[in-house]
Amino acid sequence: MRFDVITLFPELFEPFFKSGINRRAFESRQVDVRLWNPRDFAEGNYRRVDDRPFGGGPGMVMMAEPLWRCLQAIRADRAEAVDAYAPVVLFSPIGQRLDHAMATEWTHSEGAVLVCGRYEGIDQRFIDACVDRQISLGDFVLSGGEIVALALLDSVARLMPGVLGDEGSHQQDSFNPALDGLLDSPHHTRPEVWQGPNGPMPVPEVLLGGHHERIARYRREQSLMLTAERRPELLEQAQEAGKLSRADQTFLRSPKKL
Repeated sequence: MRFDVITLFPELFEPFFKSGINRRAFESRQVDVRLWNPRDFAEGNYRRVDDRPFGGGPGMVMMAEPLWRCLQAIRADRAEAVDAYAPVVLFSPIGQRLDHAMATEWTHSEGAVLVCGRYEGIDQRFIDACVDRQISLGDFVLSGGEIVALALLDSVARLMPGVLGDEGSHQQDSFNPALDGLLDSPHHTRPEVWQGPNGPMPVPEVLLGGHHERIARYRREQSLMLTAERRPELLEQAQEAGKLSRADQTFLRSPKKL
């Protein structure tokens, strides 16, 4: 798949593509990312890409024309048929929130053109004429869309075959269908007893016994408890979808604590 990113700060992306396990996806071009600076398509000696908003108000607004010229260059480079254009995605607070289901959806796509806004935003006429979809990272405002673009690319890259060392790793992630959309259970590693600030803290005994069925049940119960405490709406969704077993429901009705 190919993602073309329109950004005024392409240098923000370079370290990301060279670091961590997900670099495999970018180096192999399983996830082919190409960076485009709209300033390269602006006119004049100053390559201006923004101007003051009509009607007054604070800040500056990104101009439609440099973005449009940049998008045209991307279309030409992708050599797509008119009826097969990749969707244009704008990162915006009014967009659909990025989640695991959306990341999974993108892994089955051929990519997109990602537009990273800056300043007070983008001329609405470009949005109306060219943008197909808007995505948000949450109910807060960032200084630009680059962080959201990185989040999308990271969440997609780690789901691609061969990227993670263990093919089953992402299947145990929180929100994954393999966990029925619940939160993942807590994890432990060596030493068996950690001498922490509150005194000795041992690993739960069940994890040391080697009894796979008991371990699986323990982790399921931990997942249920954690989800009930932190994200009860996810538990309700799993219940409505019929994904909770009789054992799950019996456990949830019993006295418990994290």
